Amino acid sequence: MRVDILTLFPEMCEGPLSHSILGRARAQGLLEIGLHNIREHGVGRHRVVDDTPYGGGSGMVMRVDVVEAAIAAVRRPDSHVLLMAPAGEQFTQPVAARLSQHTHLVLICGHYEGVDGRVAEHLVDGCLSIGDYVLTGGELAALVVVDAVARLRPQVLGNPGSLMEESFTGPRLEAPVYTRPQSWRGHEVPEVLRSGHHGKIGAWRAASSAALTAALRPDLTARATVEGAEAVDRGRGRP
Repeated sequence: MRVDILTLFPEMCEGPLSHSILGRARAQGLLEIGLHNIREHGVGRHRVVDDTPYGGGSGMVMRVDVVEAAIAAVRRPDSHVLLMAPAGEQFTQPVAARLSQHTHLVLICGHYEGVDGRVAEHLVDGCLSIGDYVLTGGELAALVVVDAVARLRPQVLGNPGSLMEESFTGPRLEAPVYTRPQSWRGHEVPEVLRSGHHGKIGAWRAASSAALTAALRPDLTARATVEGAEAVDRGRGRP
Protein backbone atom coordinates (compact mmCIF):
# COMPACT_ATOMS: atom_id res chain seq x y z
CA MET A 1 0.00 0.00 0.00
CA ARG A 2 1.06 3.56 -0.73
CA VAL A 3 -0.29 6.62 1.08
CA ASP A 4 0.36 10.13 -0.15
CA ILE A 5 -0.39 12.94 2.31
CA LEU A 6 -0.95 16.43 0.92
CA THR A 7 -0.28 19.05 3.59
CA LEU A 8 1.10 22.51 4.24
CA PHE A 9 3.19 21.06 7.09
CA PRO A 10 4.81 17.77 6.01
CA GLU A 11 7.27 18.00 8.90
CA MET A 12 4.35 17.37 11.28
CA CYS A 13 3.86 13.92 9.79
CA GLU A 14 7.31 12.47 9.22
CA GLY A 15 8.19 11.76 12.86
CA PRO A 16 5.16 9.64 13.80
CA LEU A 17 5.37 7.75 10.50
CA SER A 18 9.03 6.81 11.01
CA HIS A 19 8.79 4.88 14.28
CA SER A 20 7.27 1.77 15.83
CA ILE A 21 5.12 -0.49 13.66
CA LEU A 22 4.65 2.02 10.85
CA GLY A 23 8.37 2.72 10.66
CA ARG A 24 9.10 -0.99 10.51
CA ALA A 25 6.48 -1.52 7.80
CA ARG A 26 8.07 1.23 5.73
CA ALA A 27 11.54 -0.24 6.20
CA GLN A 28 10.25 -3.66 5.06
CA GLY A 29 8.57 -2.22 1.99
CA LEU A 30 5.07 -3.08 3.21
CA LEU A 31 4.01 0.57 3.37
CA GLU A 32 5.09 3.51 1.23
CA ILE A 33 4.49 7.05 2.47
CA GLY A 34 4.75 10.21 0.41
CA LEU A 35 4.61 13.63 2.10
CA HIS A 36 3.89 16.51 -0.27
CA ASN A 37 3.84 20.22 0.49
CA ILE A 38 0.74 21.78 -1.04
CA ARG A 39 2.54 25.14 -1.10
CA GLU A 40 4.68 23.86 -3.97
CA HIS A 41 1.56 24.32 -6.10
CA GLY A 42 0.75 27.78 -4.74
CA VAL A 43 -0.04 30.73 -7.00
CA GLY A 44 2.48 33.37 -7.99
CA ARG A 45 5.93 34.25 -6.72
CA HIS A 46 4.85 33.90 -3.10
CA ARG A 47 3.18 30.49 -3.59
CA VAL A 48 -0.18 31.67 -2.25
CA VAL A 49 -2.43 28.77 -1.24
CA ASP A 50 -5.43 30.56 0.32
CA ASP A 51 -7.72 33.55 -0.02
CA THR A 52 -10.56 35.33 1.78
CA PRO A 53 -13.97 33.60 1.76
CA TYR A 54 -16.73 34.74 -0.57
CA GLY A 55 -19.66 36.10 1.41
CA GLY A 56 -17.43 37.34 4.19
CA GLY A 57 -16.38 35.66 7.39
CA SER A 58 -13.25 35.14 9.43
CA GLY A 59 -10.18 33.22 8.40
CA MET A 60 -8.72 32.16 5.09
CA VAL A 61 -9.82 29.38 2.73
CA MET A 62 -7.52 27.04 0.80
CA ARG A 63 -7.89 27.52 -2.96
CA VAL A 64 -9.47 24.82 -5.12
CA ASP A 65 -7.01 25.32 -8.00
CA VAL A 66 -4.03 24.85 -5.69
CA VAL A 67 -5.47 21.67 -4.16
CA GLU A 68 -6.37 20.39 -7.63
CA ALA A 69 -2.76 20.75 -8.77
CA ALA A 70 -1.48 18.98 -5.66
CA ILE A 71 -3.85 16.05 -6.23
CA ALA A 72 -2.95 15.81 -9.92
CA ALA A 73 0.74 15.51 -9.04
CA VAL A 74 0.19 12.23 -7.16
CA ARG A 75 -3.03 10.75 -8.55
CA ARG A 76 -2.85 7.34 -10.22
CA PRO A 77 -5.52 5.13 -11.83
CA ASP A 78 -5.87 3.18 -8.55
CA SER A 79 -5.95 6.23 -6.26
CA HIS A 80 -8.64 6.72 -3.63
CA VAL A 81 -8.58 10.41 -2.68
CA LEU A 82 -9.97 11.61 0.65
CA LEU A 83 -10.27 15.02 2.25
CA MET A 84 -9.93 15.19 6.03
CA ALA A 85 -12.91 17.35 7.05
CA PRO A 86 -15.34 17.74 9.99
CA ALA A 87 -18.26 17.16 7.61
CA GLY A 88 -16.86 13.84 6.42
CA GLU A 89 -17.90 10.26 7.04
CA GLN A 90 -17.17 9.18 10.61
CA PHE A 91 -13.94 7.17 10.67
CA THR A 92 -14.57 3.79 12.33
CA GLN A 93 -12.94 0.38 12.39
CA PRO A 94 -15.15 -0.91 9.54
CA VAL A 95 -14.17 2.14 7.48
CA ALA A 96 -10.50 1.44 8.24
CA ALA A 97 -10.99 -2.15 7.08
CA ARG A 98 -12.60 -0.94 3.87
CA LEU A 99 -9.80 1.53 3.16
CA SER A 100 -7.15 -1.12 3.82
CA GLN A 101 -8.29 -2.86 0.62
CA HIS A 102 -7.05 0.03 -1.51
CA THR A 103 -3.53 0.05 -2.92
CA HIS A 104 -3.19 3.84 -3.02
CA LEU A 105 -4.69 6.40 -0.66
CA VAL A 106 -4.33 10.15 -1.03
CA LEU A 107 -5.17 12.12 2.14
CA ILE A 108 -5.66 15.89 1.88
CA CYS A 109 -5.07 17.95 5.02
CA GLY A 110 -6.96 21.21 5.22
CA HIS A 111 -5.84 24.21 7.24
CA TYR A 112 -6.87 27.77 8.08
CA GLU A 113 -10.67 28.26 8.00
CA GLY A 114 -11.15 25.32 5.66
CA VAL A 115 -10.92 24.14 2.07
CA ASP A 116 -12.92 25.50 -0.86
CA GLY A 117 -16.14 23.49 -1.02
CA ARG A 118 -15.52 22.51 -4.64
CA VAL A 119 -12.73 20.21 -3.52
CA ALA A 120 -15.20 17.98 -1.66
CA GLU A 121 -17.81 18.37 -4.39
CA HIS A 122 -15.68 17.60 -7.44
CA LEU A 123 -12.11 16.50 -6.73
CA VAL A 124 -12.18 13.73 -4.13
CA ASP A 125 -13.73 10.31 -3.64
CA GLY A 126 -14.93 11.14 -0.14
CA CYS A 127 -14.34 13.04 3.09
CA LEU A 128 -13.36 11.64 6.48
CA SER A 129 -13.79 12.91 10.04
CA ILE A 130 -12.12 11.26 13.01
CA GLY A 131 -14.53 12.74 15.56
CA ASP A 132 -16.91 15.47 16.56
CA TYR A 133 -14.34 18.13 17.30
CA VAL A 134 -12.23 20.59 15.31
CA LEU A 135 -8.44 20.49 14.94
CA THR A 136 -6.11 23.23 13.70
CA GLY A 137 -5.46 21.18 10.58
CA GLY A 138 -5.96 17.77 9.02
CA GLU A 139 -2.47 16.43 9.71
CA LEU A 140 -3.21 14.68 13.01
CA ALA A 141 -6.40 13.24 11.57
CA ALA A 142 -4.51 11.90 8.55
CA LEU A 143 -1.96 10.24 10.85
CA VAL A 144 -4.78 8.52 12.75
CA VAL A 145 -6.17 7.17 9.48
CA VAL A 146 -2.78 5.93 8.26
CA ASP A 147 -2.09 4.14 11.55
CA ALA A 148 -5.50 2.48 11.76
CA VAL A 149 -5.51 1.43 8.10
CA ALA A 150 -1.90 0.32 7.70
CA ARG A 151 -1.98 -2.08 10.65
CA LEU A 152 -4.75 -4.01 8.89
CA ARG A 153 -2.57 -4.71 5.87
CA PRO A 154 -0.98 -8.18 5.58
CA GLN A 155 2.27 -8.66 7.53
CA VAL A 156 2.30 -5.16 9.03
CA LEU A 157 1.53 -6.54 12.50
CA GLY A 158 3.94 -9.19 13.71
CA ASN A 159 1.07 -11.30 15.07
CA PRO A 160 -2.00 -11.25 12.80
CA GLY A 161 -3.97 -12.89 15.61
CA SER A 162 -3.90 -9.53 17.36
CA LEU A 163 -6.58 -8.34 14.94
CA MET A 164 -9.07 -11.09 15.72
CA GLU A 165 -10.58 -9.96 19.05
CA GLU A 166 -9.94 -6.24 19.10
CA SER A 167 -12.30 -3.55 20.23
CA PHE A 168 -14.64 -2.35 17.46
CA THR A 169 -14.13 -5.43 15.27
CA GLY A 170 -17.57 -6.47 16.50
CA PRO A 171 -20.30 -4.99 18.72
CA ARG A 172 -18.16 -5.17 21.87
CA LEU A 173 -15.06 -3.73 23.45
CA GLU A 174 -12.14 -6.06 24.02
CA ALA A 175 -11.91 -7.65 27.48
CA PRO A 176 -9.20 -6.35 29.85
CA VAL A 177 -5.75 -7.96 29.51
CA TYR A 178 -3.13 -8.60 32.19
CA THR A 179 0.51 -9.62 32.54
CA ARG A 180 3.17 -9.90 35.26
CA PRO A 181 3.43 -9.13 38.12
CA GLN A 182 0.60 -11.37 39.29
CA SER A 183 0.09 -9.21 42.36
CA TRP A 184 0.47 -5.42 42.29
CA ARG A 185 -0.31 -3.27 45.33
CA GLY A 186 -2.84 -5.81 46.50
CA HIS A 187 -4.56 -6.14 43.12
CA GLU A 188 -4.44 -9.66 41.67
CA VAL A 189 -4.67 -10.89 38.11
CA PRO A 190 -8.06 -12.69 37.81
CA GLU A 191 -7.60 -16.29 38.90
CA VAL A 192 -9.36 -17.71 35.86
CA LEU A 193 -6.68 -16.28 33.58
CA ARG A 194 -4.08 -18.24 35.53
CA SER A 195 -6.05 -21.50 35.42
CA GLY A 196 -4.88 -22.71 32.01
CA HIS A 197 -8.49 -23.76 31.25
CA HIS A 198 -9.12 -22.35 27.79
CA GLY A 199 -12.88 -22.83 27.93
CA LYS A 200 -13.22 -20.94 31.20
CA ILE A 201 -10.83 -18.24 29.99
CA GLY A 202 -12.86 -17.78 26.82
CA ALA A 203 -16.10 -17.55 28.79
CA TRP A 204 -14.56 -15.02 31.21
CA ARG A 205 -13.32 -12.87 28.34
CA ALA A 206 -16.71 -12.93 26.63
CA ALA A 207 -18.51 -11.99 29.85
CA SER A 208 -15.98 -9.26 30.66
CA SER A 209 -16.24 -7.88 27.14
CA ALA A 210 -20.05 -7.73 27.39
CA ALA A 211 -19.94 -6.09 30.83
CA LEU A 212 -17.36 -3.50 29.77
CA THR A 213 -19.33 -2.64 26.64
CA ALA A 214 -22.60 -2.31 28.58
CA ALA A 215 -20.94 0.00 31.11
CA LEU A 216 -18.93 2.21 28.76
CA ARG A 217 -20.29 1.90 25.21
CA PRO A 218 -23.88 0.56 25.17
CA ASP A 219 -24.30 2.35 21.84
CA LEU A 220 -22.14 -0.31 20.16
CA THR A 221 -24.56 -3.08 21.05
CA ALA A 222 -27.56 -0.96 20.08
CA ARG A 223 -25.98 -0.09 16.74
CA ALA A 224 -25.18 -3.74 16.01
CA THR A 225 -28.79 -4.69 16.77
CA VAL A 226 -30.11 -2.08 14.34
CA GLU A 227 -27.63 -3.05 11.64
CA GLY A 228 -28.51 -6.72 12.08
CA ALA A 229 -32.22 -5.99 11.72
CA GLU A 230 -31.56 -3.93 8.60
CA ALA A 231 -29.51 -6.78 7.11
CA VAL A 232 -32.36 -9.22 7.75
CA ASP A 233 -34.81 -6.83 6.10
CA ARG A 234 -32.58 -6.50 3.07
CA GLY A 235 -32.37 -10.27 2.84
CA ARG A 236 -36.16 -10.43 2.78
CA GLY A 237 -36.31 -7.85 0.02
CA ARG A 238 -37.53 -5.00 2.22
CA PRO A 239 -36.28 -1.47 1.52
